[in-house]
Amino acid sequence: KGLVLVDFFAEWCMPCLTMTPIMEELAKQFKGEISFGKVDIDENQSIAQKFKVMSIPNFILFRDGKIEDRFVGAMSFEDFEERLRAHL
Repeated sequence: KGLVLVDFFAEWCMPCLTMTPIMEELAKQFKGEISFGKVDIDENQSIAQKFKVMSIPNFILFRDGKIEDRFVGAMSFEDFEERLRAHL
């Protein structure tokens, strides 16, 4: 139910690692408005394939279980915040 942002990542992906503190901060900022989750593509290949994750970092925003938006690649806190706010 509601908005859920899923971060598809891998431990060996440097851009993914740079996004970790940004995701943690966004999760605090949007608490109660957007739920945040992470999927390690190496440990969950079938989930990554199901959602056609071809490159990482890859962030999929779901609304009530349906894909609403997808963000690919690293970006600044401000850019990510702005893109998320557009969906509230």
